Amino acid sequence: MLKTLRQRVGDEAATGVLLMLAALFALLAANTPLSTWYNLLLDMPVAVRVGPLEIDKPLLLWINDGLMAVFFFLVGLELKKEVLDGQLSRPASAVLPILAAVGGVAVPALVYLSLNMDNALYQRGWAIPTATDIAFSIGLLALFGSRVPPALRIFLLTLAVFDDLIAIIVIALFYTDNLSMIALAISGACCLWLWRLNRANTAEIAPYLLVGVVMWVALLKSGVHATLAGVVLAFFIPAKATNYEGKTVEPLNSLMHDLENAVRFGILPVFALANAGVYVLAMDIQSVMHPVTLGITLGLIVGKPVGIAAGSLLSLLITRSRLPEGLSWSTLSAVALLAGIGFTMSLFIAGLAFETAATQKHFDARLGILLGSLVSGILGLMLLNRFLPRRASDPETPARTGDPDQ
Repeated sequence: MLKTLRQRVGDEAATGVLLMLAALFALLAANTPLSTWYNLLLDMPVAVRVGPLEIDKPLLLWINDGLMAVFFFLVGLELKKEVLDGQLSRPASAVLPILAAVGGVAVPALVYLSLNMDNALYQRGWAIPTATDIAFSIGLLALFGSRVPPALRIFLLTLAVFDDLIAIIVIALFYTDNLSMIALAISGACCLWLWRLNRANTAEIAPYLLVGVVMWVALLKSGVHATLAGVVLAFFIPAKATNYEGKTVEPLNSLMHDLENAVRFGILPVFALANAGVYVLAMDIQSVMHPVTLGITLGLIVGKPVGIAAGSLLSLLITRSRLPEGLSWSTLSAVALLAGIGFTMSLFIAGLAFETAATQKHFDARLGILLGSLVSGILGLMLLNRFLPRRASDPETPARTGDPDQ
């Protein structure tokens, strides 16, 4: 069935569809008699012991700390590739998505904080509406197929990559506590060893992955979120290296190719299935108007597009340039709404922000994420359908050559 879906709509669109199905199933499981089994499964303890070292966590945390480290590993690989030979390798081309991403983080955070200034606990969730689900947003954009100008897709993809980079920095700086200096020292030693492997032009992937696993365990014990091990590991993977046969290979591209489908069609749907199970049958106006819920919802629906548009305008004023060919303010506004789909990244940050808080606070966060992501996605799709050029084969709707506001 998955193969058929991919053939019909393409890999990126299939990812968006699969994430929606996973979220819907999680909601169904959480709001039916299946909820007992659903919660028991997520709370099931899973222990791994190697000699004196033991890691004992519920299944939910193995998914959030373990599988998501693989997701961040892929994000790190994509970031490195962009820096080497993509949009990030050309400073002039990167100004627009960089400032758009900064605006898309700053404004949602301000919207959230403006509604939660009087409660220190609630303020911990300020970063939740700043995130963009790169797989979901790109997947929905891909539903429009050939109607999407290349410049528009590149803008959203680069924006989302920068957004992920900012999210990684935010997690490292603001959601880390109770540090273990010994574990951090081991993590530092792992970084040095990875650097030696890179400098030695090591082409084999196994040594990098072995050190990466050790670093993940060390970070898990250190108080720094373990998923950051994936990002750090990615930046030491060489783009090109010489193997033992004397042939030039490309470990970076090989790993990206090997991981892409596993992350798109395995890890992200599993994460959505484990984290989107919100009990909504008791939802009322009071729960929707809770400052945490409202701050996240408005941050995603209003803050994201306003911040991205403001950042884009600022970049054009600074560089004294115009939008790239194929990109108009209408279509930019539409994809800015798609960037308001926080979903997996927002759910991930919510788990960090309210990790030790009362259950009700976490429920409010997830409800706001689902509402904000849903409305942002619907509005974004509506605007894209309105402003994207029609297919040349559509006889009833002539293709638009541009927007008057370009």
